[in-house]
Amino acid sequence: MKHTLKKHKQWRGKIATRIVPRLKTKEDLSIAYSPGVADPVIEISKDKSLAYDYTWKGHTIAVVSDGSAILGLGNLGAEASLPVMEGKAALFKSFGGVDAIPIVLDTQDTEEIIKIVKAIAPGFGGVNLEDISAPRCVEIERRLQAELDIPIFHDDQHGTAIVVCAALINGCKLTHKKLEDLKIVVNGAGAAGSSIIKMIHALGVRDIQAFKRDGVIHRSKNDKYDFLTKELSEIVNPNQVLFTLEEAFVGADVFIGVSVADCVTSNMVASMNKDAMVFALANPNPEIPYDLAKQAGARIVGTGRSDYPNQINNVLAFPGLFKGALNVRARAITESMKVAAAYGIAACIEEHDLRDDYIVPSPFNPKVAVSVASAVENEVLNQK
Repeated sequence: MKHTLKKHKQWRGKIATRIVPRLKTKEDLSIAYSPGVADPVIEISKDKSLAYDYTWKGHTIAVVSDGSAILGLGNLGAEASLPVMEGKAALFKSFGGVDAIPIVLDTQDTEEIIKIVKAIAPGFGGVNLEDISAPRCVEIERRLQAELDIPIFHDDQHGTAIVVCAALINGCKLTHKKLEDLKIVVNGAGAAGSSIIKMIHALGVRDIQAFKRDGVIHRSKNDKYDFLTKELSEIVNPNQVLFTLEEAFVGADVFIGVSVADCVTSNMVASMNKDAMVFALANPNPEIPYDLAKQAGARIVGTGRSDYPNQINNVLAFPGLFKGALNVRARAITESMKVAAAYGIAACIEEHDLRDDYIVPSPFNPKVAVSVASAVENEVLNQK
């Protein structure tokens, strides 16, 4: 048996419930349950927002999956998704102090998922959607956010985007480039890629070339696109040129890959501008290997792997993001909150400490969740 399987069998799950009050006496029981529990029940019935004060709602979220896109393994169903959802819950608690409950659904029907999440929403301060296939994940997130008054967040879309933006912010500090002057090539426009494109656009980048399997995103192809790609076509390819991926690399400042292994060559990286940044995030094998990208002339290289520098790791984003949102009882996760989270991550490295191989902090840096939460809280309060 593999070591990982032995550990999971030994753990019998990565999370468990913890009882907050000590139930040692009759008085303890009378307060925690009957008759004392009636008092908060009555108060909450008068004002539902008091659930944040009297129950776990103020610090607890649901982690919800239908098992349709588990890691890079595919559509393996609800039970198979449970180890990942437990792991996600463990990360929320360990890195952000946020309690999270894994909920796996034995349905992949969009309407049914929306109905179920709406039905359980009163018991949680937020919902993190996980491992739901695209483009359904986008529709589900948008519908739920429109119909509920708690934050809904699909980490597979936005977590990577937030950390990529943090890396770009610090990369620009190090290379003395301006975000608004960058020419960026993005390969992959699914869940993560679409969010990355929207976020870098929100940061001020205007020259974005985005590619899918059928080539560059171009408005002339809109009749073939799904709703998500049609939206992207309005903010990418400003001059509406029918580039190949290789042609788009010429004179580019940044490459961001959320696609497939080995689709980028040394010659493509060599054709980029001076002080180029390459974020090759396909896992486990990137669009171009780290060492090859460096040899080809890229100054800054990031991957999704933990065994190379500048790992673009979602755990830098989601624990602090939800911590901040819960602290101020945010009703949604907005684009400006995600941008604030990116700046919060970037701020964890002092400018004089930035290096080519150190533009994003370690996930184990205790400042990260605090900085992200603070940035998100300030953004929400400034919006009110």
